[in-house]
Order: sequence, then C-alpha cells, then structure tokens
Amino acid sequence: MKKLAILAALLGTASPAIAAETILAGNLIADTSEGPIGPATITVDDGRIVSVVKGINRPADGIVHDLSDKTVMPGLIDMHVHITGDPSGDYWKAATTPDSWGVIVGVKNAEKTLKAGFTTVRDLGPRGSDSAFVLRRGIAEGYVQGPRIIASGPSISIVGGHGDVNGFRPDVNELLDDGFNCTGAVECAEKVRLASQNGSDVIKITATGGVLSQQGRGLEAHFTDAEMKSIADTAHSLGLKVAAHAHGARGIEAAARAGIDTIDHGTYADERALRAMKANGSYFVPTLAAFEGVRQGMAEGRYTPVVNAKIREVMDQVGEPIRPALDMGVKVAFGTDAGVFPHGENAMEFRLLVNAGMTPQQALSSATLVAAEALGMENEIGRIAPGYSADIIAFDGDPYADVTVLEEVDWVMARGRAAN
Repeated sequence: MKKLAILAALLGTASPAIAAETILAGNLIADTSEGPIGPATITVDDGRIVSVVKGINRPADGIVHDLSDKTVMPGLIDMHVHITGDPSGDYWKAATTPDSWGVIVGVKNAEKTLKAGFTTVRDLGPRGSDSAFVLRRGIAEGYVQGPRIIASGPSISIVGGHGDVNGFRPDVNELLDDGFNCTGAVECAEKVRLASQNGSDVIKITATGGVLSQQGRGLEAHFTDAEMKSIADTAHSLGLKVAAHAHGARGIEAAARAGIDTIDHGTYADERALRAMKANGSYFVPTLAAFEGVRQGMAEGRYTPVVNAKIREVMDQVGEPIRPALDMGVKVAFGTDAGVFPHGENAMEFRLLVNAGMTPQQALSSATLVAAEALGMENEIGRIAPGYSADIIAFDGDPYADVTVLEEVDWVMARGRAAN
C-alpha cells in the first residue's frame, strides 16, 4: 500500500485512503533552496511522508492537522547542542552531581528543543558516559518527547586540555576522568573504537583550546597532526563522522587537513584555514548563539577570571569568518551550542547568521539541506518529500523576509508524532 501511495505522489495525485494523518499547509516550503510553493496537502503514514500535493485537499476522514493559515517547512536541525546540560559556571558541580542527573535535565531540554521546531539535534560531548544515549533511546521509543538525537558521548581530548577535567585537585581530576583522553596516534584510535563500542553516532574531539573550560592555555591546536589523522581515519573506517571543537586558525587548518568532517565554532578561521576546509570538504558550524550566551553569563558574573579573560579575547572575532567562508564555497551548517544558553532559544542563530552576512535563504538551508547533508542524512531529513521522515513545523510569517519568525514555532511533528 505504501508503494502505491508513493507512486501516486509521483504522479501528482494524493492517496488519502491509506494516509494515517493529513496536514493542510497554507504555504509550503518543501525545499528551502526553492522557496514557498503555496497551499499544499501532505499525507503521513507510519512516521513517513507519503505524498505532497499542491492545493488543499481535505480528506473525508482520518486525523487532519489544519495548518491552512500557517507557513509549513521541514523540521530544523541543530548540529551542536548539549542537551543534557544547562548554562552554568559552577565547575564544582561535576564533583557533586551524578551522571544520571543529565537524563532528567535532558528530558526537560528535549521537550523545549522540539517545541522550538528542532526535530534533529547532534549532541556533542556531554558530561557522563551514557546520559545522551539513554535520552536518545527514550525519545526514539516514544517514552518522552524530543528531537532525534545524533549523540557523540564524551569528547575525546588531550590530557589537561579543553574537554578534560580541569581546576580540581589531582585526585579529584583523576576521579572525574571519563576515560576518553588520549596521547599518541595509537591511543587516540583506541578511544574512537571505544566510543563506537559504547554507542556513539559521531565522534567529537576538542581539537583546540576552549573558552568555557578552566584550561587557560590559549585557543590553538591541542592534538598533534598524527593524533587527529588517526582519529579521523579510525572513525571513518567505522562509518562515523567526526566533529571538532576548534577556535584557533592553525588548529582549524590542522583538523581540516586531517579529514575532520565538521569544524564547530571556527572562531579564528582565516584564509589558510578556510582553504583547508574547502579542500577537504569540512563543514563549518559557527555556533554564534553560544557567544550570546557567554556574553550574558559574563554580565551575570557566572564565570571564573580564567574564563572571563578568554571571553574578552574572542568576542570581537565572533562571526567574522562566515562571509569569507561562503565566498570561498565552504558549506555552513546550522549549530548553536545550546546548553551554553537556555535550550529552546536555538532559533536566535538564524538572526545572528543573517547579521553575519548570510542571506535568509542560506540561513534556512543551513538548518535543513546543508545540515542534513553534513550528517549524511540528506535522503532522510531536511526536505518535505515522499519517503522522508515526517519532520515538519508550522509558524506564522515568511522566513525569507524575516528569519526571526522562526523564533515562534506553533506546531511540530517529529518522525510522524505531533508534539503536544
């Protein structure tokens, strides 16, 4: 029956008799690169889009979602979140809070994220070895509401670097070590294999120093070239992509040359770094919203002097590489670093991307088509088309004229389940 429905969709006719649910769209954006196409009828069965037909065709029976006064588009994708954590400068909490608490926090944040219109997120480097994996399963099996989670598990980092525990007594640091630090190419390959064994969908590394850790030794490269190449090659041999937290220009360049799939933050990316990203096909995930979060945190006195010094160092540079990256043909994918700021506010990134030089269409595609491609899921998500996952959102207004309309999403469906 599903094959008949898909055939009917390709022929331009609906097959409402087999559709479990019908969505009436007032103005459909099926593909963000093509813009709105006007009123349309979408049929959904068993979590997948069965047909997309122009015009409003209300069925005689079945579940109908009447969004005929709304703009409808694919669910949004955030390539960089920390869904099991909330904004905090209280580093000592790592020593007092059980890892399992992250699941409770994650349930709260997953619902907020979903209702904000984000139906897929990539969770990168949580505290706790399996909190995001547990949440991923709970959402997939329908126990709790939330987006599809592509989860990395703990970050792979150098000893004492960003991503490792810092700032405690040596015996406390050792106690809190999550077991994913490495030194040398062989040990780093081993950690990738361990992450794969534990259930990682993607590998995250901290390729350079970071802003919000107690590690205060700059923002340049942490791993050696051989270590990063080993990580990338090992991950790819296992069918896994690699995301690199990276701020400093030479660390970004080294990560791209090593074959890292996404460069997240990319704050100081210069021409050499961007050329390496273009040559190696690395995607750029700018996470501009993170810096709005740290600006607010600094104003509230949330951070330590070590962190405040790094925030002051980077703020004037935020967003500067975006226009040169686009001009050079580097693909920019949407990511926010939610968790540094409150979850559910992810869509502020659209406004920041446009302010940094992207067109509204480029910003919309960064959170749909480009992000789906960066995940290797371009045939599953990022469009509203027959055979795709039924990840769909609705809202008022025209995002091509004003991207901030996406900050108020009214209706969400993820994998065929309407959020409530």
